[in-house]
Amino acid sequence: MPVYAYKALDDRGKNKNGITDAESLVAARQKLRNSGLFPVEVQETQAETRISSRQQVEFIKFFNRVKASDITVMTRQLGILLGAGLPLVTSLNALIQQTTKESLAKIIVRIKEDVNEGQSLAAALSRYENVFSLFYINIIRAGEASGTLDVVLNRLAELREKQQALAGRIRAALAYPVFMFLIGSFILIFLMTFIVPRVTQVFEEMKQALPIPTVILITVSDFLKSFWWIIILLIVGGTIALFRFTRTPKGRLLRDRVILAFPVFGDLKLKVLISHFTQTLGALIQNGVPLLSSLEIAKNIVNNSVIADIIQKAREDVSEGRDLASALATDGIFPPIVVQMISVGEQSGELEQMLFHVAAAYENEVESNIVAMTSLLEPVMILAMAVVVGFVVTAILLPIFEMSQLIR
Repeated sequence: MPVYAYKALDDRGKNKNGITDAESLVAARQKLRNSGLFPVEVQETQAETRISSRQQVEFIKFFNRVKASDITVMTRQLGILLGAGLPLVTSLNALIQQTTKESLAKIIVRIKEDVNEGQSLAAALSRYENVFSLFYINIIRAGEASGTLDVVLNRLAELREKQQALAGRIRAALAYPVFMFLIGSFILIFLMTFIVPRVTQVFEEMKQALPIPTVILITVSDFLKSFWWIIILLIVGGTIALFRFTRTPKGRLLRDRVILAFPVFGDLKLKVLISHFTQTLGALIQNGVPLLSSLEIAKNIVNNSVIADIIQKAREDVSEGRDLASALATDGIFPPIVVQMISVGEQSGELEQMLFHVAAAYENEVESNIVAMTSLLEPVMILAMAVVVGFVVTAILLPIFEMSQLIR
């Protein structure tokens, strides 16, 4: 069924924009009139009619990508609507009217059509696997199978909100140090390429021996002024080459190993990955997804090849009869406390609850580590900038002091 974007006026004369589906343009206009809207402009969306479903998703992802926060809001709203007793199709239709993101509204329209034709919600979502993750789709499938779709949607929304809140706190904590680094670097480059050359030109014209710090300062300044384009080319070329290399399986594995081996940041990244993995695995098991399937899904959504390989090996070991705790302990990447808590969960029959405890503990630890790290980064950056500026000032003042002594 075609999808139409419309601009209309309501009974109060206010502008309304949205997406609707209908058999034809005439039917779309009539549908809007029946809903109390006066259509001003109605046109068929080209992205929906000329591009296949998979191509459409790629198009949306590149030009107008659906944000994770939009999916979370949609999930929460759908859970509330279903919990209020509304049928699924009616709830999806309400979402279409409420969604302000046009790209997401188009996808919901297609999902509603598939559900209306008899498909399950999970099957309809699976057409848009680049928008809805495998984890998301399987949670929905489990909710449909158990008849508790509204409860599952609310749990899923809570889980996504926690993960996004953690990511937001990490970004907020690192924003100030990164901003200070960029501003400090810009000021330093401006100082070395524009200010220092004019000051040191006087020293060069004296034709006298200069102190070593001054010589170093003049050499660095001349290099930056003359070959700045080489530096930019090296940075851009190196970034592109590194990006392409990390797109390969070998490059991705090497990158992830280096990240985990990096001092301080590697440990922090591992804690974030463990929190994400245990939270995801716990949610899947809680909603009735078998352990082997849950491990497969968790492996696919963990954004680290090293951890994904460990989960894959653990899945193979579990399929052969080993318990999950001992399977995860084989490579020594997972901390002993995590392995012990998972073992206790398996023995007590409350594995999902223990996984949630692990995730919560590591979330708190990540937050405290972020606060401690940023509190140390700020004085370290200030000290580093002070050392650099102090070197520049010293290199400029030393020749001046020598000249003053000669005048005496």
